[in-house]
Amino acid sequence: MNDRPMYMISVAAELVGMHPQTLRIYETKGLVRPQRTPGGTRLYSEADVERLRIIQRLTGELGLNLAGVELVLRLEDELRKAHAQIERLQLEKQQEVNRVHKHYRRDLVPYRAERLPERR
Repeated sequence: MNDRPMYMISVAAELVGMHPQTLRIYETKGLVRPQRTPGGTRLYSEADVERLRIIQRLTGELGLNLAGVELVLRLEDELRKAHAQIERLQLEKQQEVNRVHKHYRRDLVPYRAERLPERR
């Protein structure tokens, strides 16, 4: 998802169907963190807009209050970090397996037992 700030607060609010003041409240609560221009204008990214849509679903469809939303978002962030760490560890493990495989002796030939004739 694009993290490049591109939407002013009025555009972001319109995209998600909220009032700009609601976005300001969410920022105050730490639920969304738009970037700021040197002049102080809030700029929202696609990731911010998607997060606002998630907040909207949690409050509207599931009836969570902002404390519940904060908890859900924090848990989702932790889960995302854990998944990234698992992927990193799996990649490291595979690289180590590949490194070990390179050191196998290639001059060894596996022993294949000949089949003995069947007894009658």
